[in-house]
Amino acid sequence: MDRRFVYLDYAASAPLRPEAVAARSAYEAEPWACANPSSLHTLGREAQAALEGARRTVAACLGCGFRPMDVSFCGGGTEANNLGVVGLAEGARERDPGRRRVVLSAVEHDSVIDLASPLKARGFSVDVASPDPSGAVGPDRVAPLLGDDVALVCLMAANNETGVVQPVPAVAEAAKASGALVFVDAIQAFGRIPLGLSPVDGVSIAGHKIGAPQGTAALAVRGGAPYRNQEFGGGQEGGRRPGTPDVAGAVALAAVSELCVGAIPEVRPAVAALARGVYGRLCAPGTGIRPTAGAEVGDDRLPGIVSVVVEGVESETLILALDAAGFEVSAGSACSSGSLDPSHVLTAMGIPRDLALGSLRVSFDERVDPADLDAFCDELLAVVARWR
Repeated sequence: MDRRFVYLDYAASAPLRPEAVAARSAYEAEPWACANPSSLHTLGREAQAALEGARRTVAACLGCGFRPMDVSFCGGGTEANNLGVVGLAEGARERDPGRRRVVLSAVEHDSVIDLASPLKARGFSVDVASPDPSGAVGPDRVAPLLGDDVALVCLMAANNETGVVQPVPAVAEAAKASGALVFVDAIQAFGRIPLGLSPVDGVSIAGHKIGAPQGTAALAVRGGAPYRNQEFGGGQEGGRRPGTPDVAGAVALAAVSELCVGAIPEVRPAVAALARGVYGRLCAPGTGIRPTAGAEVGDDRLPGIVSVVVEGVESETLILALDAAGFEVSAGSACSSGSLDPSHVLTAMGIPRDLALGSLRVSFDERVDPADLDAFCDELLAVVARWR
């Protein structure tokens, strides 16, 4: 391919980091790379040792009291979310049959919000907590839905479309006071901001959001939290995710997790400054471009997501025009691409349908070239001027 592309869709999947390639390659070069970590022979035990080392690293990166035995490696974030939400909800109901209700936020990723129907089919009722206009779902939004019949409350750490950081500690405290379990989808936030996960019972992460290989993810369920297994077979991964694990993938995920979590104090402010610069250019008066959740990138926002809506131009037109010029961005969640409907996140925030249909998400991390961001802003402003 001769064309040069500027990739600005890290929130969908970030470029693979050299550290991930090195960690995976080093493991695959070992004589035990072929071995099943459940085997009792020497090579199997070496593979198991590597897997458990990765598990310890991921648990340490999650912090907040999660133990290595709480961490189960999965094949992707959607799987981790499905297992976490349904497993904890059914576990809570098994412990207390009166707890038959689940509370979800309206801004959850599709892999959580779309569990409403399967949960109802399993005998749960589902209530949805709406965000305020900024996109935050605070305790004032969740508290009216709590009660002694709630099994589980689900609130993502940060939204994958707008970058809004959710007040998880405050919501979790209210939920725990009512006796409910709490599950947090931290897939977009992990490795980008510190996570306040002390009160929560379950959390999901996915490696490809931070530069680990696609197909690497983890579900952590705190020891003592009631959980009902959703997959069956062997006893691997604490029984929560049976089957032969991808040890090389787990090793790569652990290496990148340690790298990114350790770099947060340095990287976060630098990337936030870049995002503020993009907002400043795109959302200047007269451009016809508005931020979805405000242009200030502070502690309540992920540092590398710029979320805007364009007046009078639909997302598909913008994305294809930018792609033709070599800039790769998205309208929002890649898991919903191809949908003709506006983002459920933006409409839940009260953004009118016609504006939500013109949404655009630009996402990056510290590896982006600032000159490429400037060139992107030049191109988008030119595209909007042509089409409006």
